[in-house]
Amino acid sequence: MGSSKPPIDPVRWQAPPVEPLPEFPGADLALIDVPGGDPEDVVVDSAGHLWVGARNGNIVRFRPDGTAPEVIANTGGRPLGLGFARDGRLLICDSPRGLLALDTATGRIETLVTSIAGRRLMFCSNVTETADGTVYFTESTSAFAIDWYMGAILEARGRGALHRLNSDGTVTTLVDGLYFANGVTPTADGSALVFAETQGRRLSKYWLTGPRAGSVTPLAVHLPAMPDNLSTGADGRIWCAMVTPASPLADRLAAGPPLMRKLIWRLPERLQPKPEAVVWAVAFDPDSGQAVAGITMIHPNFCMATGLVEANGRLWLGSIGGPHLGWVPLPA
Repeated sequence: MGSSKPPIDPVRWQAPPVEPLPEFPGADLALIDVPGGDPEDVVVDSAGHLWVGARNGNIVRFRPDGTAPEVIANTGGRPLGLGFARDGRLLICDSPRGLLALDTATGRIETLVTSIAGRRLMFCSNVTETADGTVYFTESTSAFAIDWYMGAILEARGRGALHRLNSDGTVTTLVDGLYFANGVTPTADGSALVFAETQGRRLSKYWLTGPRAGSVTPLAVHLPAMPDNLSTGADGRIWCAMVTPASPLADRLAAGPPLMRKLIWRLPERLQPKPEAVVWAVAFDPDSGQAVAGITMIHPNFCMATGLVEANGRLWLGSIGGPHLGWVPLPA
């Protein structure tokens, strides 16, 4: 982590209310070591192999059963959200390196986006390619890279966005003013993208087709936790990794004097408030936004689930809370 902490410019912000979700049960969680640690996202390729991005920059491939980890490349930054393109390339959101593409056969990494409207893309968060070959990606904040993500939370400014990468390499911003934009995934029918705002604690739809194309509608709001990466399940369910429960303390601080958050920001990291450690994943109906399946539990060696994907009858979980990839039997 860089030595000089960037300044923050906090504002008073009223956090959304919290509405409970159904009480989902725990599950048997198996853990797999990841070379390089802390696999923020996990995706599956057309052959069923699992891919993760590790804290040290490694891009790691596993067999479909989670064995035989193989380091395919290293981004030189911090890989976050991942997504496969139709041509087999692995799209990688890296902070602070931008949007990258990995040739999985050769290990060669190509840079797709490093700046937007003349400013550096420091916190590319998640990426997806739709069936027509269009690439969409989120930016959590324009002000900080991943090492200083807590600065974005303490500021409580809507500096996040959803962008489209055009075929000529230019970028169009589709939605801005988002509160820590994060996961993005297309609905199974391709009619919309679902995207998450971690600080806004909501999932929304950006419509791609039909009379609402180009507009945003809410899907699941007032979530009792911070939503992170998303993925679309085989039956169209939208899986959401809940990184940590909503914090009443953080909400009170956001509504209070900005000076208090500036003082907290100056504290050594070990003295700053810590996220609550749970394992939480929820599947939402893509039309109603109802929570239809999930897992919630405490585990001694796994917490802060940030990415997830259905594969091989299992729900695989990435995490920034430790060096493991986890899996549970796929919740019905």
